[in-house]
Amino acid sequence: MGEVTGRGRNWILALQHVLVMYSGAVVVPLVVAGGLHLSRADAAFMVSADLFCCGLATILQSWGPCGLGIRRPVVMAATFASASPMIAIGSDPARGLAYVFGGHLVAGIAGLLLAPLIGRLLRFFPPLVTGAVIASIGLTLLGVAVQWAAGGAAAPDYAAPVHLGLAGLVLVFILSVMRYGRGFVAHIGVLLGLVVGVAAASLVGAMDWSGLANAPWLAGIAPFHFGRPRFDLWSSLTMCIVLCIVFVESTGMFLALGEIVGRPVNDRDLIRGLRVDAVGSLLGGIFNAFPDTSYSQNIGLVSLTGVRSRKICIGAGVILAALGLMPRLSLLVAAIPPSVLGGAGLVMFGLVTAHGIRVLGRVDFHTRPHNLLIVAVSLGLAMVPVVSAHFFDHMPAALTPLLHSGIVLATVAAVVLNAWFNGPQREA
Repeated sequence: MGEVTGRGRNWILALQHVLVMYSGAVVVPLVVAGGLHLSRADAAFMVSADLFCCGLATILQSWGPCGLGIRRPVVMAATFASASPMIAIGSDPARGLAYVFGGHLVAGIAGLLLAPLIGRLLRFFPPLVTGAVIASIGLTLLGVAVQWAAGGAAAPDYAAPVHLGLAGLVLVFILSVMRYGRGFVAHIGVLLGLVVGVAAASLVGAMDWSGLANAPWLAGIAPFHFGRPRFDLWSSLTMCIVLCIVFVESTGMFLALGEIVGRPVNDRDLIRGLRVDAVGSLLGGIFNAFPDTSYSQNIGLVSLTGVRSRKICIGAGVILAALGLMPRLSLLVAAIPPSVLGGAGLVMFGLVTAHGIRVLGRVDFHTRPHNLLIVAVSLGLAMVPVVSAHFFDHMPAALTPLLHSGIVLATVAAVVLNAWFNGPQREA
């Protein structure tokens, strides 16, 4: 393995990104399909369409052609902020999925028009805000990793010894590779850990191979699978709000990624990146998928492996799009147990938090003690949806996408409090 070079090395690293991202990438379509009580065939189509669109958006974001993309190692995936609004619109007898995807199209067009305006707000994101946002990303994702390690939140044998054992095995193996591995082997420690975890899961019967034998090898993604898109004001405004939330999420992710790879994101980069978010919403409207955002798990993987090449993520985008066209391979990757992913997630997401703390090390906390208050409140709000999923249950349903995202809460709080205490400046 230490002698692998060139294209083979890049494709192995790209596969590592896909394996780590895949589980989260299919969660949103499965949640929406379940909430709308769709048939197994329609649910499978949603998963395939989502993977296909995620792959296209990832290629655009990392490659950066025609004024699109931030040209950094980014992996795109469906945002969780879209799940509840899509279920609300889709389950409305007066509307349905046709209005959901019509809203995607309207939001995509509006996003392309608004991206330059949003991109010029970068001065509101000094190291104080950026560090708090990065730390909040890691902290909120650690909750996801813990759920994975226990077998998944819906597992009937949640936190059973077999799940904790698999997660612990993967964690220890990754740490061992990072400690004793050299060269290329050290870069693919997460991938090797997943391979070991899958092997162990197979031995203990934790792999779910159901449906694999009957799945076709190749299937196309037909546009407008659920019918011609329809439009109304409420559905369109709802999806525009979701895209605004995606813009907030992506801004934090882009800034974090720029810091990690040593290529800080400027105003022009941010505008290019947000345009791809808007294009992702358009693709979702056409292929009946979901709005995409920069995937936060990618930041943890980049931090862990030290990989800085956007070619890796372009390759990951190609693999994701191909998986969307090959249902049998999609099911094969989906068979990886959450507990195996949890062992890797504990390392990756913890590293994101640590990097946020490192960025905050550049902030002046001595002559400006109120900066501590800004960080404290921002991180505190980020943890609210993590520690209490029902905290905002009595708030208006329209605010659900905002209030149930710890990353969005932390970002809004950090930006507003920094502007209040320090003013819109690049250093705080």
